[in-house]
Amino acid sequence: MENGAEKARQLQKLPINYGAFIQTVFDFVIIGFCIFMVLKAYEKTKKQEVVVEASPAGPTQEELLTQIRDCLKK
Repeated sequence: MENGAEKARQLQKLPINYGAFIQTVFDFVIIGFCIFMVLKAYEKTKKQEVVVEASPAGPTQEELLTQIRDCLKK
């Protein structure tokens, strides 16, 4: 039968690396947040490009010249 002092010595030999685990979790959260911010900015630029492309086009130069010609004929 083991006494309490021997059990305590055996438990002290076991390395428990709480610091390494916490640092890994912290690094993961920081990297995940950075990736989230980059993707969010990318999505924002994609939405602006779509709005620019969807703007209605005005009359072409040929149409304007045709209208001017018709007005001058009158």
